[in-house]
Amino acid sequence: MKRFIAAAAALVTVLSFTACSGDDGGGDGGNGGKAAQPAAQADIDKAMQTPTELTFWTWVPDIQKEVDLFTKKYPAIKVKVVNAGQGEPQYTKLRTALKAGTGAPDVAQIEFQYIPTFSLTKSLIDLRTYGADALKDKFVDWTWSQVTGQNGEIWGYPQDTGPMGMLYRADLFEKYDIEVPKTWDDFAAAARKLHTADPNVYLTNLASNQNGAFMGLLWQAGAKPFANTGPESVTVNLNDDVAKKVGNYWGGLVKEGVVSADPDFTDAWYQALNKGKYATWLTAAWGPVFLQSSAASTKGKWRAAPLPQWDAGKQVSGNWGGSTSAVITGTKNPIAAAKFAEFLNTDPESTKKFATEQFLFPATKALLADPSFTGQKPEFYGGQTVNQVFSDVSDTVDTQFQWPPFLDQAVNDWDETVGKSFADKTDTGAALDQWQTRVSDYAKNQGFKVGQ
Repeated sequence: MKRFIAAAAALVTVLSFTACSGDDGGGDGGNGGKAAQPAAQADIDKAMQTPTELTFWTWVPDIQKEVDLFTKKYPAIKVKVVNAGQGEPQYTKLRTALKAGTGAPDVAQIEFQYIPTFSLTKSLIDLRTYGADALKDKFVDWTWSQVTGQNGEIWGYPQDTGPMGMLYRADLFEKYDIEVPKTWDDFAAAARKLHTADPNVYLTNLASNQNGAFMGLLWQAGAKPFANTGPESVTVNLNDDVAKKVGNYWGGLVKEGVVSADPDFTDAWYQALNKGKYATWLTAAWGPVFLQSSAASTKGKWRAAPLPQWDAGKQVSGNWGGSTSAVITGTKNPIAAAKFAEFLNTDPESTKKFATEQFLFPATKALLADPSFTGQKPEFYGGQTVNQVFSDVSDTVDTQFQWPPFLDQAVNDWDETVGKSFADKTDTGAALDQWQTRVSDYAKNQGFKVGQ
């Protein structure tokens, strides 16, 4: 399962780290957006036939299968796969290695939301040098936007995604005569109806410890909480009208007691899923597979649908999760590293293994249109083509959403303001104001020019 955000245990330092030693091979690494001269095909051919060893940091289980496809095609290149931790634990080790100038990998798995953090510190190579710009059309539009820098730099290849939808208990909906909500107004009315009928059941749970889900809901609503407007300037809009609409909606339902705010991915939360405490889970495209193992006792009772909408008749979603393969500044083998990252995420057999063996939700348009993927009918969902539901949802994710280059701080502050307001049933609008102030102050203290 692809958690969107690991618990923030330490703050991100946005000061530039010293890159590891070695030839950068013409990678941009942050030179104001001016791409280096494209690598000549003769140099690429030579590099792919030269005995080389790459180190790849990733937390995807059994990814050696995809790596073996690459080494079969390029037998001169060996790839050492290292699990350096998932999410934040890996990032901490990566920052340490970059600062020390030794021990960093050639290629690393990096979540979408951390791309600005590592590109700001000049830790990633601009893949335009190695032909990445020609591959844009292979990927879902919004995923390409997530890996594209302010000046057109391409910082990684999308690997997997998390467009958001709604998993719901069809049996509970039938029992309590609830229609699948099309709008958030419908959703609120259904939440009240259900909880009145059975005080032990909630239409959904909005976890008080889960910034990722909330950010996805902001994304769906059209919020623009962050924008990177220059190397040392950002905009922070965490309490504007859109954010307040979303925050007050959810804060109101939690205070009313018709939506729960239990911490997620805990023993109590798993038990609640199995016992029918929650009639829906607002989750990402990785959620259906995760739920099959986590709530096995509810087999056949769940179905999938798009998120309810703020505007009736529209179809818009946000994203929660997903990651990339990025080449780390300082690699001594930039061509081989770049072509390895490219192969993993564009080769049809490799991308299909990700989707069907590791159950990562695809980023490539071809796989999202492949009937062998979209046409699957899992018994857990009563034979519904759940992949098709989320494939359709993926096309509706806004391409303009951005992340800050100090994500860990923003997450930590969310936990202590907005998340706390859900847990304590206090004023979420006021908590958004606090979040805005804390993040803005932090950014200014780190030397950023902050606008709204």
